[in-house]
Amino acid sequence: MMGYARLSTAGCATSLRRCNKTRRRAFTHLRKGWQLARTSESKRMKKLIKISAPLLVLIVALAGVQVMVAAKPEPEKKEDVQRLVSLFVDQVREETVTLSVQSQGEVRARTEIELTPRVSGNIAAISDQFADGASFKKGELLVLLDDQDYELAVTRAEARVAEADVAVMTQKATAEIKRRQWESTGRTHEPSPLQVNKPQVLEAEAKLRSANADLAEAKLNLQRTRIVAPFDGRVMQRTAGVGGFVGAASSLGRIFATDVVEVTLPLTDAQLDELGLPMGFVAGSATGPNVDLAAEVGGKLVHWQGHIARVHAAVDRETRLINAVVEVTDPYGSEAAVPLAVGMFVSANIQRNDSTTARVVPRSALRNADKVYVVNSEDRLEIRTVDVLSSNDEQVLISSGVQPGERVVTSTIASAVDGMLVQPITELALN
Repeated sequence: MMGYARLSTAGCATSLRRCNKTRRRAFTHLRKGWQLARTSESKRMKKLIKISAPLLVLIVALAGVQVMVAAKPEPEKKEDVQRLVSLFVDQVREETVTLSVQSQGEVRARTEIELTPRVSGNIAAISDQFADGASFKKGELLVLLDDQDYELAVTRAEARVAEADVAVMTQKATAEIKRRQWESTGRTHEPSPLQVNKPQVLEAEAKLRSANADLAEAKLNLQRTRIVAPFDGRVMQRTAGVGGFVGAASSLGRIFATDVVEVTLPLTDAQLDELGLPMGFVAGSATGPNVDLAAEVGGKLVHWQGHIARVHAAVDRETRLINAVVEVTDPYGSEAAVPLAVGMFVSANIQRNDSTTARVVPRSALRNADKVYVVNSEDRLEIRTVDVLSSNDEQVLISSGVQPGERVVTSTIASAVDGMLVQPITELALN
């Protein structure tokens, strides 16, 4: 029994130690697990704080905004006001005006010819006035041909005239003798023409007339060796020189008259209507519309006065316009400060002869050729169609469509609507 008891005691001690050891291991594992769980919980808390902190800040900010919005006073309510379009306007004026149109053209001589001889021969002399650009008077000698052959021809013609004159006197004397002889025979009836030498007399008289004609022609050819100026003018170009041989109708040069120059102005049918001129108009004894011609010469603007002499009766095939011809008298005269030279390019202002009453508006007020915008007494826009008499870069003359004193829009407007409310502004208000 004692032995069994010691054995049991020893076994219990061993079991107790094993149990303690097992308990310590369990406690160790439990502590490790608790530490591990505590570490994991700490990480989760840190992660949760990282996530929740921004959300908390955002929530607090939203709450603050809501509080501020709730504390903001109610805004004052205002009714919407229409924004008006501001437009510059000008008043329509009524004036007595003279209609005019603008054009331009080149100055040309009314008379320009090739100077040609009627006979041939060598050029014996040339006047100093027959030179490029020189001026001359009517009847002045320009070119002299060698006239020796023509003087000889005159001498021969005079001799033939003398011979023919003697033949006529001889035949007339013979005819008188034969008539007396016939009468001495006592015959009562008339003799035949041959019996009294009448045909011979007629033949001799015809030869005398022919000889006189040859003499006149010879003298005329001699006179034609002196080539004189047919009018007052200037030399455009000389093409012959002393000693050269020229034939009949060959060119010696080109000259033009300086009494009158012409300017051809192209016009549209509308411009002709403004001037009151029909196609085919010829001034005749009446004076055509006055024309102010202008050109810049030597850096200065020079003016000349003329009038429309005629209007072509056909449309130009190239330009499809109608040409009106302006005449200017004595363009190279002493009264002209600057000559209106041939070849000069000029601008023209053609004025109608009579005056008319028209409504005048600025050029900027005209839209699409026949429309204007009028601001009525209620400051509302009205789109009007007008009848345009004339227009230039500065103003428009209107016969109907607007009344004096009405306000027309002069500024640009993107989209105009009839009846729209606008705010008119005048230049006087700005000044």
